[in-house]
Amino acid sequence: MDTSTPTTTECRECRRTLRSAKSIANGIGPGCAAKIRRARAAADLADFKPAQIDKAMELIEQGGILRTSRPGIYTTVSGNGSTTYLVHLVTCTCTAGLKGRACYHRAAARILDAAAPAARRAA
Repeated sequence: MDTSTPTTTECRECRRTLRSAKSIANGIGPGCAAKIRRARAAADLADFKPAQIDKAMELIEQGGILRTSRPGIYTTVSGNGSTTYLVHLVTCTCTAGLKGRACYHRAAARILDAAAPAARRAA
């Protein structure tokens, strides 16, 4: 008799249950993925170079940046995966951010913020 509890995978953005193998592998559902792609075009990314924006999208796709319970604040992982940083839309605790330079962590935060429902941003 199998007594194991079935596990489900949730979208890291909306927490809905993921069903397709591709969505489960990516950790994000197709609706949320499309919303993030649209947000990339809508977000204010004028301060960032194209390579930083590409790296920000890669960070989002790999699940390397997550929302915290505080609006506009995210935790992210460094490029080598050994350090985590706190990121806000205008600041980051990474080396570049501490020097006042634009970093791809902030670009990712801006994209995710643009993708978030207005109610979540204001909460």
